[in-house]
Amino acid sequence: MLSGWREVTARRPWRISAKLLVVSSVVTVIGFSAICVNVMLDMRRGEEALARQTLENLATSIESDISRNIEIYDLSLKAVASNMLLPEIATVSKSIRHLILFDHATTARHFGAIQVYDADGKLTIDASTLDPAPENRGDEDYFRAHRDNPDAGLFISRPMLFRGAYAVVLSRRISDAEGGFLGVVAGSIRFSYFHELFERLNLDPDDTITVLRRDRTIMMRRPFDLDIIGRSLNYRDDWKADNLRVGASYSGRGPVDAIPRLYARSGDSGPLFVVAGKPLSSVLALWHKEALRIGAVVLALALFMLVSTIVLAREIGRRAEAERKLEEMATTDALTGLRNRRKFDHMIDLEWRRAMRQKTPVALLMIDADHFKAYNDTFGHQAGDQVLVGIAICISDSVRRAGDCAARYGGEEFAVLLPNTSAVDAFKVAETIRGKVQGWSDDGATSTVSCGIASLVPAAGMDCSILITAADKALYAAKAGGRNQSVVASIPKLSLVA
Repeated sequence: MLSGWREVTARRPWRISAKLLVVSSVVTVIGFSAICVNVMLDMRRGEEALARQTLENLATSIESDISRNIEIYDLSLKAVASNMLLPEIATVSKSIRHLILFDHATTARHFGAIQVYDADGKLTIDASTLDPAPENRGDEDYFRAHRDNPDAGLFISRPMLFRGAYAVVLSRRISDAEGGFLGVVAGSIRFSYFHELFERLNLDPDDTITVLRRDRTIMMRRPFDLDIIGRSLNYRDDWKADNLRVGASYSGRGPVDAIPRLYARSGDSGPLFVVAGKPLSSVLALWHKEALRIGAVVLALALFMLVSTIVLAREIGRRAEAERKLEEMATTDALTGLRNRRKFDHMIDLEWRRAMRQKTPVALLMIDADHFKAYNDTFGHQAGDQVLVGIAICISDSVRRAGDCAARYGGEEFAVLLPNTSAVDAFKVAETIRGKVQGWSDDGATSTVSCGIASLVPAAGMDCSILITAADKALYAAKAGGRNQSVVASIPKLSLVA
C-alpha cells in the first residue's frame, strides 16, 4: 500500500518542479536585468557627474582668467579716475599728464587704450596719443549709465564695435569731491582676447563656452557667431534663469541651438560668469558603448537561460508524462482495464480516512463470476478471459462517479468502492451491474455474477479490513443462496445494517 502511494505521488514533484523551474528562471532573468539596468543607470549618473564636474572646473578656470584680467584693467581705470582729480593735472604738459595718468595703466595687445571723456561725452585724453581726434560718446550706454547713476561702479558694456574692433567696453565714473559728475574713463577688451583664450582649450567642435553678463547678456560664445553676441536670454521664455543657477547644471536643449547638451556654470565671484556646455551624445558616448555591450551580454545570457529552461521544462514534462503512463500501467489490470489490487488497496485506505474525517458512509461491492472455474475448464482460458472482460465492461458502465473505484480484486473476483454511498444506494448499483452482466451473456446459466455489499461510517479505531470482511461475507452468502444475486452485509454492532 505504501509503495502504491509513492508511485501515485511520484509525478507531482516533477510537475511542480517544471513550473518552479520556469518561474524561478523568469524571476532570475528579471532580477539580473533589474540589477544590470540599475548598474547601467548608476554608470550613466557617474558619467554625467564626472562631465558636470569637468565642465564646472572648466567654466570656473575661464571665469577666473577673465575676472583676473578685468580686475587688473579695472585697477588702471580706477587709477586714471583718481588721478584726474589731482589739481596739477590741468597745469602740466600733455606728456607729463600721460605719465601721471597712465604710468601704471595696463597695456596688452588685447586691451584697448584708456580714454577720458568729459561731462558732455567729448574725448579729452587718449592713452594712445597726445592729440586725440574729436570724438563724442555721450550717447553710449556706458556713458549714460555713469552720468545717471553715481553708484554704477565698474560698468561692462554690451559687445560693440569700438574704435574699429569688436570689444567689450569697461568704464568708471569720474566724480568730484562732492560727487558731481565730471566724466567717464573707459577702456576695452577686444574679442581677440576671448578667441585666444578659447583656442588654448582642448574642446570638441560642438562644445560651447558662453560668457555672460549678470543680466544674462551673451558677451562671447564659442563657437563664435556674431549674430548671437549681445543677445539677452531674459527675452527667451523657454530659457529660465533657474537653468543657470550658481552651482547648478542643466541638461537639455540650450538657448542658442537645438543640440541637447549638459551645461555647467562657474561661480559668482566676478562681474561676468561662464557657462560650459558639452553635447549629451559626447558625454554619454562611452556609457552607450558599455550599455550596449553589457545589454548584449545580459540579453544573450537571458535568452540562453530561457531556452535552457524551456528545454528542461519540456524534458521534465515528458518524464512526468512517462511516469504517469507507468503509474497507470502499474495500477491498471492488463486484461480488464480496471484498476488492479494495488490501486484498490491505496484507494480504499484513502477513502476510509476521508470518510472518517467527514463522517460519511463508505460502501464496498465484492463481485464474483459464477461457475467461472467450470466455464474456464470447459471452454478454455481465452473464453474465460472474454467473460472477465465483459464483466469489467458492465461494471465500468455502471460506475461513473469520479471518486468511485472499480478494480479486479483477484482471479474472477472484482471490487467496487463507492465513497459517500449508503447500503441502499450501493445495492442499487450492485443490481445494475448484475443485471447488465446477465443481459450481456449469451448463456445466462454460465455468465452471471454474485454481489456482496457492505456500507458503514468509519469511526476512530476502526480499520478498512472490517468493510472488506463484511462485503466478502455477504458475497459468500450470495453464492450460498444460489448465486446470481446481491446480498447486503448486516453489521448490527455498528447499527449500519442496510
